[in-house]
Amino acid sequence: MNHAHPQEHEHRHHHGHAAPPLPASEAPAGTIYTCPMHPQIRQDRPGTCPICGMTLEPLMPTLEEGNPELDDFQRRFWWTLPFTVAVTVLAMFGHSLGWFHGRTQSWVELVLTLPVVLWAGWPFFRRAWQSVANRSPNMWTLIGLGTGAAFAYSVVATVAPQVFPESFSSMGRVAVYFEAAAVIISLTLLGQVLELKARSQTSAAIKSLLGLAPKTARRIAADGSEHDVPIAHVHVGDLLRVRPGEKVPVDGVVVEGTSALDESMLTGEPLPVTKRAGDKLIGATMNTSGALVMRSEKVGAATVLAQIVQMVAQAQRSRAPMQRMADTVAGYFVVGVVLVALATLFGWGLFGPEPRWVYGLINAVAVLIIACPCALGLATPMSIMVATGRGATQGVLFRDAAAIENLRRIDTIIVDKTGTLTEGRPAYERAVAAAGFSDDEVLRLAASLDQGSEHPLAAAIVAAARQRGMALAGVQQFDSGSGIGVRGVVEGRKLALGNTVLMQQEGVDVAPLAASAEELRAQGASVMHLAVDGRLAGLLAVSDPVKASTPAALQSLRDAGLRVVMATGDGLTTARAVAQRLGIPEVHGEVKPADKLALVERLQAEGRVVAMAGDGINDAPALARADVGIAMGTGTDVAMNSAQLTLVKGDLRGIATAIALSRATVANMKQNLGFAFVYNVLGVPIAAGLLYPFTGWLLSPMIAALAMSLSSASVVGNALRLRGRKLD
Repeated sequence: MNHAHPQEHEHRHHHGHAAPPLPASEAPAGTIYTCPMHPQIRQDRPGTCPICGMTLEPLMPTLEEGNPELDDFQRRFWWTLPFTVAVTVLAMFGHSLGWFHGRTQSWVELVLTLPVVLWAGWPFFRRAWQSVANRSPNMWTLIGLGTGAAFAYSVVATVAPQVFPESFSSMGRVAVYFEAAAVIISLTLLGQVLELKARSQTSAAIKSLLGLAPKTARRIAADGSEHDVPIAHVHVGDLLRVRPGEKVPVDGVVVEGTSALDESMLTGEPLPVTKRAGDKLIGATMNTSGALVMRSEKVGAATVLAQIVQMVAQAQRSRAPMQRMADTVAGYFVVGVVLVALATLFGWGLFGPEPRWVYGLINAVAVLIIACPCALGLATPMSIMVATGRGATQGVLFRDAAAIENLRRIDTIIVDKTGTLTEGRPAYERAVAAAGFSDDEVLRLAASLDQGSEHPLAAAIVAAARQRGMALAGVQQFDSGSGIGVRGVVEGRKLALGNTVLMQQEGVDVAPLAASAEELRAQGASVMHLAVDGRLAGLLAVSDPVKASTPAALQSLRDAGLRVVMATGDGLTTARAVAQRLGIPEVHGEVKPADKLALVERLQAEGRVVAMAGDGINDAPALARADVGIAMGTGTDVAMNSAQLTLVKGDLRGIATAIALSRATVANMKQNLGFAFVYNVLGVPIAAGLLYPFTGWLLSPMIAALAMSLSSASVVGNALRLRGRKLD
């Protein structure tokens, strides 16, 4: 459902009209709850927003699962749905089929409706009352008034039918509208269940980040003994052992050992980084090969991971909820409808024909029923539901309505390099042989030596050789302990493969291929030297290849008039090389997560509507802060949870499809809102009896309920047209 109010106000937990706590499980002490629509609302216990009536949620999510209110609403919906179906069928067909006669049918409908209205609808009536008590009329006000009026009128018509004029009786009873009240409540419950499920995903990014942190660390005591301790018990200065395949527990520095660490989940850098004594370690990164001893330097909230969690949370809260077209007028609409209903009651009661007050009551009920915001509430969600389904078939996943509404307005897009423009994994590029060797021989020897290594660069070389059908030789005396390369004996020859530091240690002159090495680095490749028996045999280049779809995708974005900016954690030389190849004029290299976030905020301050496309944890804060965050489906779960839009295939060409769908959906929502308001604009005056002096027309609550159903049907039917809409 949509919620809004024309004014906002501060509400603290000691406010005189504080919302009562919901029946929820105990939250951690000190938890602060806030409203997703109105971030200024904060209190120290669960409840509902005094402005819009939405359920408050924790400011900082935890890994604990479950949503007590979602469970409660689902229980209310499913337990009372049979009663709603029964009373609706009875109202439509009961008399014609001869099941019941006269007032007996009214009493049966009353009994069936009681649990729906008094139990299933109780949370809505409570919110409606709070909206009145807090002087913040919203959609709950109308729902409470509409269903309450229909139910109360029907109860009076059942219990005391004699108070109504004879003209309101047909088929042996005064017409009742129990089914209208029951159907409205069941539909509203269903809408709330769907909304709560969708809202629960907004905290998924932070939960994924929290889940990255290891739960324990292996601490080395002063006597040399080792014990696994909970991560919360690690203190600054502790010595910790990090074994191969384990995550680094906290931020710190290497004291002993050498290993390659995969930091891609935090830095976006696809190539593992070699760490030796004195090098810094980031908590939650993966130790791929060697064993390390580290000294902890930052624990708890001071770690890089914890700071990223904070940035994502703040970015999510700072993103103002979009004020939908229905919400813009909803608060005034509620007040207007109530005033019209009151004017109808007193106008008929004071000036109408006898029985004046009965006419006034019936017509006021008709006004409230026809104005009940079912169609208004369905207008936006139905379009969104159909659009998200259509997008999913195109490989485009929207997380919320705001993304669909905002996407059509973007004029700037920031793209990450690794995993977004590129494949995000090392791939062998080429070999350059020195005099006396061939390219194939350089690759075969290097792959033979690398069979003993677990390094991803080595895996790329071995995979390339096997793909070419090369027969790899065995390796003896393999040594990977240096951290700057590997050594070994292959076919009786002494081989060394690594960077220029390793070549210097081996006394190998790299000058003959220095120019080729620089050229390859300028193209964004990582270069390794191969020495055979102390002599340079050649170079091997491994790079992160550009996706085949990237050039066409970037061209489509430029054709759409978008400004394209690259921001990557990679070195500036590599970043510029890739950008030049792809025709991207604006490049930012060696950027940290906070730098990407600052770049988004700077562009927004310039008046730009910014989309951010990325795939790594390092992109999460910027994805959350951008007007529209776009994640690659081939990337991390955290990126996808932080973003409002996910491209399942990791293909940037999906952005053009998403923009077209966004434009079509917004147009459809405007049409739906038009349908909803037309019924109210035409129906409310007739229900109020304005045409009675001229035509003798009155709109009974039954016709009002039918008009309300027709307006909802027209909205649903129009939204379904999106399924066949051509996306240019």
